[in-house]
Amino acid sequence: MTKGGIANFEQLAAAKPEAVKEILLAAGSRYRLHNPATWGTQAALAAKGDWDALTKLQGELKGGK
Repeated sequence: MTKGGIANFEQLAAAKPEAVKEILLAAGSRYRLHNPATWGTQAALAAKGDWDALTKLQGELKGGK
């Protein structure tokens, strides 16, 4: 088991951004600036193996937002 219970793309896709943020805050100050708002969407695409859509989405994001 990993910290926060997220060990794969499916679990990250299902997690609420607020819960992911709490995991990041608990991991230490160096992770405080990360914004997981779009991580679930990106993880869902990765879980499906839709790499083209993921790459397109990441190209549209500014710093993950």
